[in-house]
Amino acid sequence: MWPFCKLIPAKTNFKFVRFAGFAAFLSIAAVSATFASILTAGFTQNPIAIYQATSGSPQQKMDVIFSKSFNLGIDFKGGNSIELSAPATIDLEKVRASVLALDLGDVQVQGFSDDKHAEVRFETPTGREPAAVNTQLMEQLKTVVPGITFENVQVVGPKVSSELFTGGVLALGLAILLMLIYIWFRFEWQFGLGAVMALFHDVILTLGIFSVFRIEFTLTIIAALLTIIGYSMNDTVVVFDRLRENLRKYKKMPLSQVIDTSTNETLSRTIVTGMTALMALTGLLVVGGEAMQGFSIAMLFGIVIGTYSSVYVAAPAILLWGVNRGSMAQEKPDRSEHALP
Repeated sequence: MWPFCKLIPAKTNFKFVRFAGFAAFLSIAAVSATFASILTAGFTQNPIAIYQATSGSPQQKMDVIFSKSFNLGIDFKGGNSIELSAPATIDLEKVRASVLALDLGDVQVQGFSDDKHAEVRFETPTGREPAAVNTQLMEQLKTVVPGITFENVQVVGPKVSSELFTGGVLALGLAILLMLIYIWFRFEWQFGLGAVMALFHDVILTLGIFSVFRIEFTLTIIAALLTIIGYSMNDTVVVFDRLRENLRKYKKMPLSQVIDTSTNETLSRTIVTGMTALMALTGLLVVGGEAMQGFSIAMLFGIVIGTYSSVYVAAPAILLWGVNRGSMAQEKPDRSEHALP
């Protein structure tokens, strides 16, 4: 990465705020398209028709609509789970190919740390008995893995899956709320609202990618979204910290110019951090296999959009309500002489 660092200018003077209006239009359009995709299952179904065709209470009808918003994996739809044990190392690729040959729909094969244990999770096809499917799968695996034994055979019901989905959504909401409180106390409430706007922007647009392209949505994607929230907040805090310092330093400078100056001063750090993460995630996407594909896509898109939101959502949003420079002037200035670039 270091040879590319030399290509980044030591000092830039981009007018970011000048394009804030255009960036806001793009963001609003993208967020609106995401909500439209979620309601129409990737622009493939009519939510009004689904609502009218579904029996039950209005809440049950809405649950049906939102259950179609994403290509939910076994974690959220339910299915069968079988733990495998063998005297030697289990070849996960052979196991996965063997299970896929049975045409069981969505399949997940996960290994454990000792390489002699694994877990197979799969969606029971409609109209087939789970017990019969389990028996067929076990007989198939016995021909692939010598000496295999089966442990902890269970069925993950829709209720448990629904609770997992609800828990994942609550985890995202709680993470954003805690970030708001953190920024509010570290800076000011204006900064907190700007940061939360950026976080909502990043999470919603990342969800939009999975809704539009029907990429499988699993608990791993929830983990990726939480990681994106942390990355985006870290990037935003760096910009906000420099912005606060410059608001104390340039008391007469217009706020828009202070935002541009602060963003330019942290730009090299943002580019280097983002490119390093993107290179690592690209490698994970290429060699990580099918199991890590969704996570890698979410992280790649999330880092790009998180960097964009730090520059064009979080910081320019402060222009909407301004800041109280008097309160900042009363604060003790940072004594660190080694500010982030």
